[in-house]
Amino acid sequence: MRGLWKQGAIALAMAAAAGLTLGGCTRSEPAVSFITEGNPPKLSDWHLMAVNGGRLNLNAGVVPYDLNTPLFTDYAQKLRTIWMPQGVSATYDAENTFNFPVGTIISKTFYYPRESGGGKAVLATYDSSRNGGDRLALDQVRLMETRLLVRRADGWIALPYVWNAEQTDAVLARTGEQIPVEVLHDDQSRQPLTYVVPNVNQCAACHVADIKSRQFQPIGPKARHLNRDYTHEGVSSNQLAYLARIGYLRGLPDDPARAAPRNANWRDSSQPLDARARAYLDINCAHCHNDKGAANTTALHLNMGAPANLHLGLCKPPVAAGAGTGGHSFGIYPGKPDESIMVYRLNSAETGVMMPELGRGSVHREGVALIREWIAAMKQGCDQR
Repeated sequence: MRGLWKQGAIALAMAAAAGLTLGGCTRSEPAVSFITEGNPPKLSDWHLMAVNGGRLNLNAGVVPYDLNTPLFTDYAQKLRTIWMPQGVSATYDAENTFNFPVGTIISKTFYYPRESGGGKAVLATYDSSRNGGDRLALDQVRLMETRLLVRRADGWIALPYVWNAEQTDAVLARTGEQIPVEVLHDDQSRQPLTYVVPNVNQCAACHVADIKSRQFQPIGPKARHLNRDYTHEGVSSNQLAYLARIGYLRGLPDDPARAAPRNANWRDSSQPLDARARAYLDINCAHCHNDKGAANTTALHLNMGAPANLHLGLCKPPVAAGAGTGGHSFGIYPGKPDESIMVYRLNSAETGVMMPELGRGSVHREGVALIREWIAAMKQGCDQR
């Protein structure tokens, strides 16, 4: 314990010296704990974040970040953070997940904004900047879960923590959890939903991107997802450059905003439709649908940079017939979204039909609309292919 305390104290001092004291935590807050063994029963055991002053505040050195296009999880918002111990850095990679050192803790807190006026529903869409982004006001949001990815000496482990009703702490739920909520959409329609917290085995189903190596990896921390601006302590700057400046990332190219790859923001209609749709498929589907992933036998490759041909689904017959095809002949039928298997599966919440298979229990209406628009804009026809 003394060694852990000393390591955390050093990290706290380093972070404070670098100007990383975030979220209003005071110096009396215990330092972040990198726990090398076992499965701590409470999120507070790690000291990454704490509830005080009516807000969820991040500890010193716990750095928030965001993605250009995020994964859809039943309309939940996400506060993402990263922490590293003193003297180590992640190594930049232009294509793959960065190589993170032992001691890294990546967190993702899922939350919903609350319905105004005392209603019990949660909102489907929301601007997280209203809460200060990395300091969530608990009278405005409902915390659902916080998932940790912890890089120990023998590899990554996943630990899901479910927030209690009092919103004071989260408890380890290795077998998962189901939480009923009512979602209020922009059109004022209300949708009952069972929010599902995955068990640790389900976490591996998405985070093992290479089925041969069985190597567990984070999904979001890649250059193309992180190459965007983010406001830390009131100052907006490129996230990659910021991580390098505070010592969390090395090997970054000069002028990363221009030199590093960048995915589109799927919601930004000023960006090309093809770039937005490919970014959406990349983050939501490509952890399985790539040439090394769990769905590689389908030969459907949805990762960014995969060629726009049969492997993307263009005029591609299904590998196997069944409910998942909806009676359609091609993964993507150019110009005909309603005859495309991809749209059919994205537009379903039925087990055995919907894609992705995990991580959602509802249909992402806006995401389906984007993919539908993308396919409709393609030159029509499959006869010549």
